[in-house]
Amino acid sequence: MSASPLTLNLPRMTFIPPHSVSTHSPLSHLPTPTTRIHFNPKPKPSISSKPISILTSYAAFSDPFVLQIAETLEDSLSSSSSSTPLPLQKLRDSSSESLLSLSWPTRKDEPFRFTDTSFIRTSQIQPTPPPPQESIFSSISGDTQLPNLVIVDGCVVGSLSSVSGLPEGVFMGSLSKLSSEVAMKRVSEFVASFNGDVFSSLNGVGAPDLVVVYVPEGCRVENPVHLSYCSVQGSEFGSNTLPISNPRVLVLVEKGGEVSIVEEYVGGEGNKCYWTNSVIELAIGEGATVSHSYIQSQSLGAAHIKWTSVRQESASTYRLVELSNGGKLSRHNIHIQQAGPDTVTELSALHLSVNDQTQDLHSRLILDHPRGYSRQLHKCIVAHSRGQAVFDGNIRVNRYAQQTDAGQLTRSLLLVPQATVNMKPNLQIIADDVKCSHGAAISDLEEDQLFYFQARGIDLEMARKALLFSFGAEVIDRIPFASVRDKARSRIAELLDPAVRTSAT
Repeated sequence: MSASPLTLNLPRMTFIPPHSVSTHSPLSHLPTPTTRIHFNPKPKPSISSKPISILTSYAAFSDPFVLQIAETLEDSLSSSSSSTPLPLQKLRDSSSESLLSLSWPTRKDEPFRFTDTSFIRTSQIQPTPPPPQESIFSSISGDTQLPNLVIVDGCVVGSLSSVSGLPEGVFMGSLSKLSSEVAMKRVSEFVASFNGDVFSSLNGVGAPDLVVVYVPEGCRVENPVHLSYCSVQGSEFGSNTLPISNPRVLVLVEKGGEVSIVEEYVGGEGNKCYWTNSVIELAIGEGATVSHSYIQSQSLGAAHIKWTSVRQESASTYRLVELSNGGKLSRHNIHIQQAGPDTVTELSALHLSVNDQTQDLHSRLILDHPRGYSRQLHKCIVAHSRGQAVFDGNIRVNRYAQQTDAGQLTRSLLLVPQATVNMKPNLQIIADDVKCSHGAAISDLEEDQLFYFQARGIDLEMARKALLFSFGAEVIDRIPFASVRDKARSRIAELLDPAVRTSAT
């Protein structure tokens, strides 16, 4: 069921999703975001003052599979609910309520037309128990050179983290450790402030913690802050069990602040199976700057679904560089709102599918104010006959976004027969004084380019390798940190080398 209002032809009865209930609605007595909803169909103690029959009848129109996952996630966190900080409880309550009107996506739904989620749907979902066991920490190494927060299966591990050296007033850590009343108030204003889909709502219900990165007004953080996500719990390849973790991060940068963030997802050698269901929200104040690097190298048997929601105030800058090469199913949803004039947004992504993988990027950028600037570059390489890449990029220039300069380009390489790329660049323009462009291209490596190398004595394998690496280097070189950039180059070279040898024969 979609999130739009649904009216049934029943006498004197109208059903409306919880987020659109008004005080004049016949169902205005449904739970508010401050009421905790239990998904268990069996009666059990509830702090809700509303009749259980109302929730039961309303939930009858919901997706049983979604409610089953939500119930399992809720039960896994119930033992720690008494000490849950108020903003985190607010997030769980609002997410619980939204799930009553959300269904599991299928190929019949337009946003998932090219993305098959049956890999998750047919698995037995099991929450990873918080907190993680200390016996597994020996296999995880923390980077002590930069401010580094290690998040294992959705939970912050303080013994592996190092957040010293941050400027005064800057906070990076678990919400429960946030002592500043000013920062806590600001966090409460922004938490649960965006509407995503069923995956972001499941994250809200199952997030064991809320990681907060707070930068006060006018503060510039010199060194990049590193968020290391490690997935440890997992089942063996071929197992029907799929452990799920739900890391949640809120980045709040006040007026004139500046910070660089590196998110790196790792975990599971080979084909270990698990599901990382992650959300990061970024609130960027007036004149603030955020540089965001996102590296995804998870197990080839994993499901990786991530939401990135960004709100930019006037004259702010947000730059994202994304490298994704892991996961059996990897999907990144990006939603960016330019909420003021003179705003700059730059998005760059490189997706690599060298196995039976789906690499999916769905982005949506909304420009509502004058003199907005945006650039989006998406590249992907598919080097497997059952590999797939998906790109659905939407840029919307609304009526008052005059003098907007927006550009979008997507380019894809298919290295083997039957490899697949589905792309849908979409540029919607309502304003009349703009400079906008978009382009798309899908091909193998150009024969003329290969001939140029061979005519100069360079063999075919070396020629293909040089062209492939230069294709990806345009995105990799935009990572502003040398250590992360060098590591990414080595990883891409390692993954592409077998594909180059195969395609060159």
